[in-house]
Amino acid sequence: MAKFDDEDAIVLSSESVSSRLADLDGWALQDNKLVKDFSFEDFVGAVRFVDRLTEVAEAQGHHPDLHVTWGKVTVELTSHVAGGVTDFDLRLAKALDGL
Repeated sequence: MAKFDDEDAIVLSSESVSSRLADLDGWALQDNKLVKDFSFEDFVGAVRFVDRLTEVAEAQGHHPDLHVTWGKVTVELTSHVAGGVTDFDLRLAKALDGL
């Protein structure tokens, strides 16, 4: 499992995050969080995605805020302990794009 360390605790500026969003698929910076909506054909598809997402989040030791509705999962990433978006969030976003 990845560990949150001192380097991960550095909150990135909004300019730094915005410039790195080009490396991600569909993520946006909103209210000091990385946010992305994942769409599915139905509720079951959304819940199955959450099951797969859980394994990735656990492996990285970082847990997103999730909003699950019919056919959609909204994922929000921020490093609460650091008080903003960090490299830890960007790494998890990249990993979730691979699902």
